[in-house]
Amino acid sequence: MTVHASHPEIIKRLKRAEGHLRSIVAMLEDGRSCVDIAQQLQAVESAICNAKKTLVHDHIDHCLEHVVRQVAQGADESVREFKAITKYL
Repeated sequence: MTVHASHPEIIKRLKRAEGHLRSIVAMLEDGRSCVDIAQQLQAVESAICNAKKTLVHDHIDHCLEHVVRQVAQGADESVREFKAITKYL
């Protein structure tokens, strides 16, 4: 298994989100406001989305690096464009 430089940070983010999810379950069990719960769910969703983007960008930077080096000079621009589209993941 390959561990990339970003993996420890992604693991840390996901564990933080996991703890946050547990607190949301407690909020539900305690009968907290749906607005408060929805806000907290949005925060967890955002954290997971950011972790996913970091993983995809890391993959582009490292796993595909050797392929990009074999492509013509326009490769750097192509990689930037590809990264830009990942914001829609």
